[in-house]
Amino acid sequence: MLDIRMIRETPEVFDAAMKKRNADVSSGDVLAIDARRRAKIAEAEAAKADQNAASKQVGAAKATGDDAEFERLRALVAEKKEAVARLNDEAKACDAELSELLMGLPNLPHDDVPEGADEEENVELHNWGTPRSFAFTPREHYELAGVKPGMDFETAAKLAGARFVLLSGGVARIHRALAQFMLDTHTEQNGFTETWTPVLVNEAMMYGTGQLPKFGEDSYQTREGMWLIPTSEVSLTNIVHGETLEESYLPRRYTAHSQCFRSEAGSAGRDTAGMLRQHQFEKVEMVAITHPDESRAELDRMTQCAEGILETLGLPYRTVALCTGDLGFGARRTHDIEVWLPGQGKYREISSCSVCGDFQARRMNARFKPAGGGKPEFVHTLNGSGLAVGRCLIAVLENGQQEDGSVLLPEALHPYLRGKTQLSADGVLT
Repeated sequence: MLDIRMIRETPEVFDAAMKKRNADVSSGDVLAIDARRRAKIAEAEAAKADQNAASKQVGAAKATGDDAEFERLRALVAEKKEAVARLNDEAKACDAELSELLMGLPNLPHDDVPEGADEEENVELHNWGTPRSFAFTPREHYELAGVKPGMDFETAAKLAGARFVLLSGGVARIHRALAQFMLDTHTEQNGFTETWTPVLVNEAMMYGTGQLPKFGEDSYQTREGMWLIPTSEVSLTNIVHGETLEESYLPRRYTAHSQCFRSEAGSAGRDTAGMLRQHQFEKVEMVAITHPDESRAELDRMTQCAEGILETLGLPYRTVALCTGDLGFGARRTHDIEVWLPGQGKYREISSCSVCGDFQARRMNARFKPAGGGKPEFVHTLNGSGLAVGRCLIAVLENGQQEDGSVLLPEALHPYLRGKTQLSADGVLT
């Protein structure tokens, strides 16, 4: 959530940022509501002062026996009391209107975010690895002979509907090995604390990280009002919800492997084949809570942590900086990492690392106490995929495929597969 004081003091900065983000809102829209709210508060305070003054005079009028003055003052007290209640209600209504508007405003881009209208104007930062040359036409993951026995879309559709998959045998084992490898790398090499979180959260947590109110249709809600997490960013970031931390506590880095759930609203017709876009999937998430001065550098660090997973697995990728027109709602800057999928002949997103500044912290009321004293400040938050496990499985299968439909597996996974090095053409780990 944006700081209303910033909009009051630098409306031109706000307007320029919203224009870059193609948001149909101006500082005038926000400040008009804010002005009404502040006016109602001032009127309520003035009416309360009049009420208090009249209340003091009532007793004096009664003591002197001036019945007419007594009745006038008593009526004035009642009138002002009614006005105070009405004005406070009107101020609360304006406050709710302002809060709803602020909750729906996107974050301000960092100055170093490239300007652009859409994903076509994202900027490549670097790439790693050389896509493999095949002596045959590479297939997509779900077409591989060795994968078919362990990747069942028909049974999943019977169980739950479209955009679900049933993994079994060697494919399920590789999927699990990838998640374990990612967790071990982030905890043992990258300084993250492994965390296991609920996948059901209450509404306040979804508001805290910005999924609500704007993106409610993208998530699933239970009949009891709980929400299934679209990513463990929600539960990990909200660990500091409502907290005031010691500065020495920062930075905090968390990682979690969890089930994730997304309705994929608006994605009809996109990636319908295979398991690239699913309603239920797994991710290893990274979240960092930092001092404001350190958050931009932390984004680069987090990006490198995600890239390192792909490099260790030998998977070619490229990293791009999202332009202003493609930037996510709560992000100030985002680095997307796209892995090479030879079956599609293109790079596809496998991780998105974002710095949110104090945007989520304001929604969560998460602060820290400066070590040198002074007023508590809002922390900064970051999140990133480290990585999307299903998409990483796709990349491993497609990049390691052989002409007979078997798959050679990355060396980094061999210890997690008890020494098995490939998925045979009949779907068995050998």
